[in-house]
Amino acid sequence: MSTDPNSRPWLKHYPAGVPHDIELDIYPSLPAMAEEAFRKYPDRAAVTCMDKTLSYRELDQLSQALGAWLQSRGMQPGARVALMMPNVLQYAVAILAVLRAGYVVANVNPLYTPRELEHQLKDSGAEAIIILENFATTLEAVIAHTQIKTVVLASVGDLLGLFKGMLVNYVVRHKKKAVPPFNLHGAIRFNDALSAGRSMTLKKPQLGPEDISFLQYTGGTTGVAKGAVLVHSNITNNSVIAEKWLQPALDDKSKGPPPEQLVFISALPMYHIFCLVSIFWLSIKLGGRNILIPNPRDMDSVVKALKPFKFNVLPAVNTLFNGLVNHEGFRGLDFSGLRVSNGGGMAVQRAVAESWLKLTNTPIIEGYGLTETSSGATCNPVMSTEYSGDVGMPMPSTYVSLRDDDENVVADGQPGEICIKGPQVMRGYWQRPDETAKVMTKDGFFKSGDVGILLPSGHVKIVDRKKDMILVSGFNVYPNEIEDVVASCPGVLECAVIGIPDEKSGEAVKLFIVKKDPNLTLDTVKAYCRDNLTGYKNPKAIVFRDSLPKTNVGKILRRELRDLDKAGK
Repeated sequence: MSTDPNSRPWLKHYPAGVPHDIELDIYPSLPAMAEEAFRKYPDRAAVTCMDKTLSYRELDQLSQALGAWLQSRGMQPGARVALMMPNVLQYAVAILAVLRAGYVVANVNPLYTPRELEHQLKDSGAEAIIILENFATTLEAVIAHTQIKTVVLASVGDLLGLFKGMLVNYVVRHKKKAVPPFNLHGAIRFNDALSAGRSMTLKKPQLGPEDISFLQYTGGTTGVAKGAVLVHSNITNNSVIAEKWLQPALDDKSKGPPPEQLVFISALPMYHIFCLVSIFWLSIKLGGRNILIPNPRDMDSVVKALKPFKFNVLPAVNTLFNGLVNHEGFRGLDFSGLRVSNGGGMAVQRAVAESWLKLTNTPIIEGYGLTETSSGATCNPVMSTEYSGDVGMPMPSTYVSLRDDDENVVADGQPGEICIKGPQVMRGYWQRPDETAKVMTKDGFFKSGDVGILLPSGHVKIVDRKKDMILVSGFNVYPNEIEDVVASCPGVLECAVIGIPDEKSGEAVKLFIVKKDPNLTLDTVKAYCRDNLTGYKNPKAIVFRDSLPKTNVGKILRRELRDLDKAGK
């Protein structure tokens, strides 16, 4: 690899038809990009959830009304508005309303504890929150300690039509008992805010590419959760980059004529950067139809939502791909329209990728990105035909440099920290210049904290997170490698690896497995590891568990596994 950090050796391997660079800032803001779609595709279906569809015209009208109502609350331009909802129609309306009103979206995981919610609301300085009533009791516990002055309460049935909405709300509240009692004085109902806003006029703010659009909070795995400051240009440019990268698959005539309208599946939560950019905004940019899945853990409901459609784009994390491919109902769906299956968020395992390809005839195209890079930074070519085991090459207008601890570019083939520069990289952490300085190199690259190698093909292979690396008798052991091997062992559903203290070797490998076959034994796993891993990489301890701790996106939490292991649980 050249010592020039701005060299791009991967370009000589670039996919045909994909430009090396994009024209930057062709949209001044996200509302401008959305309004283009409203003008071009008013009668197209925009978002669908629970058999209810909003057209682009309806999405335009509803977001204008809610945006105008938010402006009537007296918040200044740039004020933060928290959104705390799963994937429901109201979420799509709310994101657009907040941005079109000139405010900043602070996305909140709806399963946060009161402590986590309080931290994020206080840290962001949010003045308003739009929240599904199912989680209102969490807000009630902390609202007095925050700057929240305006609360908009959504219920699951709000936009489903009068009769169906009432029925759904009755079931959610009284049959499923999914709405714990709460008391939020002064809160307004979502539909009431919409009704009031319809008689108001949205004052169009003057937004530019460098205005803040989202405070997107990191998972906090390295400490307290921090808000990545994403400006409008981060996401508009990344949407254009994603479109250019996907285009060869969308134009692929071997799968028949390109669909008149692309159907995207949002099985990942929209509050997560992967779905927010790679599905929500990309779908709007392309005039697509976005199928919202409120609860991807309920595989039966996922299958039911997908069944009516010849869906075209399905991004997921490894655990979701694995769950789907092992679900009998999913295996019976029509995959003839599927053009792209994007994998990200965690390493895609070979066994899962091969099962997916065999079932759907569409490979998992693994990519790589972070909250701080507004999702995508690298990706495998979409016309790939098999599992590569790497995360592809830097996307258009994106630079990747592998560095040592002193920020020097490492030699060819040597592992180094993956550092990224491009139009998608955040402007820093919200009100934390010290934390921002820690993750930016002197020449403007974002330090990802991931260790990678640049392959001769121009692809980047991740060997692991720096902090997850296990040091066994002086040898580096990367959990991803072991997990990838064990996942291919017959009878294994899921697995994860951590390092544990060891008197002889300093650290040792501990393996956790969720069985697919109840007859799987420790001896079988040990023999498989001995056959496939060099001695020092073999697990010293193996534990069978009923489940593995995961984020809402399905990413396995090694940190939590370490904590559980220390506590003897």
